[in-house]
Amino acid sequence: MGHYEASVCSKADAIYEILAERGKTHGDFGEQAWIAQELKEVVTQGPNWSSMTADKRESIHMILHKISRIVCGNPDFKDTWDDIQGYARLISDKLPLG
Repeated sequence: MGHYEASVCSKADAIYEILAERGKTHGDFGEQAWIAQELKEVVTQGPNWSSMTADKRESIHMILHKISRIVCGNPDFKDTWDDIQGYARLISDKLPLG
């Protein structure tokens, strides 16, 4: 096997290692993706959805994505909870007090 082929194989192996590690914290990707898409579909039915700014909609989508990881993967993975807090804070910091 030449250097190029070995490099490609090692990169592919590294990707599979990353995916396996993510599976431990985030759960099965297909299941997690299905739940995330269902949650996102529900919130788009709200009466305020279409009038919200892109950053608010995206923040909600990211929070729902993180929630789907919690219910499908490791619910004790602190980073996921911190991410939810972070996405909410990105919007909260831009809003007036009260």
